[in-house]
Amino acid sequence: MQSPSREPRIAIIGSGFSGLCLGIALRRAGIESFTIYEKASRLGGTWRDNTYPGAACDVPALAYCFSFESKSDWSRKWAPQSEILAYMEHCAEKYGLRPHLRFDTEIASAEFDEHAALWRLRTTAGETIEAEVLVSGVGQLNRPALPEIPGLERFRGPRFHSARWDHEVDLAGKRVGVIGNAASAIQFVPEIAPRVAELVVFQRSANWMMPRNDRAIGERERRRFAKHPWLARLARWWIWALFELQWPVFLRSRWMARRYEKLSLDNMREQVRDPALQRALAPDYPVGGKRILISDDYYAALGRANVELVTDPIERIGEDAVVTRGGRSIPLDVLILATGFATTEFLAPIELTGLSGRRLRDEWKGGARAYLGIALSGFPNFFMMYGPNTNLGHNSIIFMIECQTRYILACIRALRERGLAWLDLRREVLEAFDAKTQRELARTVWNDTDRSWYKDAAGRITNNWSGSTIRYWWSTRSLDLRAYHQVARGAAADSGRSARAA
Repeated sequence: MQSPSREPRIAIIGSGFSGLCLGIALRRAGIESFTIYEKASRLGGTWRDNTYPGAACDVPALAYCFSFESKSDWSRKWAPQSEILAYMEHCAEKYGLRPHLRFDTEIASAEFDEHAALWRLRTTAGETIEAEVLVSGVGQLNRPALPEIPGLERFRGPRFHSARWDHEVDLAGKRVGVIGNAASAIQFVPEIAPRVAELVVFQRSANWMMPRNDRAIGERERRRFAKHPWLARLARWWIWALFELQWPVFLRSRWMARRYEKLSLDNMREQVRDPALQRALAPDYPVGGKRILISDDYYAALGRANVELVTDPIERIGEDAVVTRGGRSIPLDVLILATGFATTEFLAPIELTGLSGRRLRDEWKGGARAYLGIALSGFPNFFMMYGPNTNLGHNSIIFMIECQTRYILACIRALRERGLAWLDLRREVLEAFDAKTQRELARTVWNDTDRSWYKDAAGRITNNWSGSTIRYWWSTRSLDLRAYHQVARGAAADSGRSARAA
């Protein structure tokens, strides 16, 4: 049992934006008893893993940084992957996180000991780690999703997922197939198209796509931001406000939807002259139902003589070709899977066990859910960042991460200041919150599409927040302890017996 004078030990899983943000907040609050566990040998999460050609953010760079550590010297309006990763490394150095980072440590499971009031973590190497507070910062975009296509394993040529790009493979002069045409593919397809002999893009469904209007940020503009930091802050808030005004699109605003549809289709038709290709690139679902993409050069790449878009579904994959349902065999040298991530599984493959042996996999059989995307009932002192129903379709996830950081920090402070062994969310609070969230999501355009990465296999929307970012900020601005069972130090064992009896 932790002594009243000792800081609670805090284990943070993941060193992406979430883990770094919480670590920085803890240090700024004078709390040093935390460790950030990272399975890789370098920090960065999504921005470490995705190194494919053309990788960049789809939120303007000035809004894709911490509010307390503004960066205004980006090279472009939309920051490339290398600069974002460098920014994260900079934050870790500036705020002294290096001593708190432990690399090459993958967490396999975590179990709550209600008598000792702590979490016991097991690594894949068999090590046991103890901590009073456990925070997941693994996010939603960390496990590549592989398509279930017959014969995929039989393909003899180089084959890799876009999030695990094999830079040793020389694509020059090769026949390259790309399965998928969403956020990653639209960035790397224009980059590799000029280098390959033939490029075949296999499209399951078309995307609503807006022009990115990317540009370089000139030296004069960077000097102006450096001299007048308030200008950078103003630009950041302006971007946030403009993005926030897009929220009605997802609430089925017909007027805004028509504007978006016209802008998207006009942009596509200006770059694509072939009527057949135009028809193939026109989405058949409401705008916003799936992720709205942005690109300045994807449509132009599809118009190249050496690029072909195939919409006939894939039936199987052979040793050196992809065979479509229509019977066409397309020979290929290299196969790139741009098939996204396993987004609805969240903590998987980590096994989480809470009070009375409750397993998270059982709790989430009906779909992942969490109060404010942060807390679970029956899993004391466990908090999530970028958890269920906190993804956005219209603004920067950094905003949401900072809201979650403030809320979790308030929980940790309550544990310290009130002499608590643990906080455990009341089940009725979770049930009420989840029911309200799902009712609201049913009224959004996301509910109008059969399949998207926002939904699990049963069709439940598990990923997206059901309101504006303003409302999320308001909901997380303060900690209401009435939402939690509060167990004092010394009473943990008795509480554990009560939990088992319940």
